[in-house]
Amino acid sequence: MKILFVCTGNTCRSPMAEALLKKLSSAQVKSAGIYAGDGQQASQGTLDVLRQKGIALNHRSQPVSIDLLKWADLVLTMTTSHKQALALQYPTYNDKLFTLKEYVDQEDNEIWERLKKAYSELEDKRAVFIAERGKELDHNEMDRALYDHLRTEISDIQVLEARLPNYDISDPFGGDVSVYQKTLKEMEKYVELLAKKIENRNS
Repeated sequence: MKILFVCTGNTCRSPMAEALLKKLSSAQVKSAGIYAGDGQQASQGTLDVLRQKGIALNHRSQPVSIDLLKWADLVLTMTTSHKQALALQYPTYNDKLFTLKEYVDQEDNEIWERLKKAYSELEDKRAVFIAERGKELDHNEMDRALYDHLRTEISDIQVLEARLPNYDISDPFGGDVSVYQKTLKEMEKYVELLAKKIENRNS
């Protein structure tokens, strides 16, 4: 099984999750960030709290890419907003996209299924509208016309997004070692559940 963890900058939460799962499971694991640069080390706080657990981390950050999404069997994000950003940018990969907490809990998935469908339909309608009206409208006119055309769909999505449960793992970036320890403790709980789920799936 190939698992891709995704956070914002790929220096705190996703490399932490990657390191923990590699210790607990035989799954192939990578991590990336939605706004990550290339080649940055993990944050010092991440290195320190993992070292306290006996885990040495040699990590270099990388941005999310089509190649990584194709490689992964499962894409697990650290927050709902990460998942939504990927769902909107890469709608063809929605079936393998979950937050870490959501994937191991599997509660309230109905709302996310409805949201995935709504995102996909919004993108389809947007593409059709641009194809039909693109030549007659300038950039500013297009933005306004698109919003007017998709007002109902956007409103429906906002209602669904407001009903999503909190599946976020807190970001320790900028915090002291105690903040990183708190995130690590939370992460350990869900990565252990993930490792068991992978093991059950493979057995």
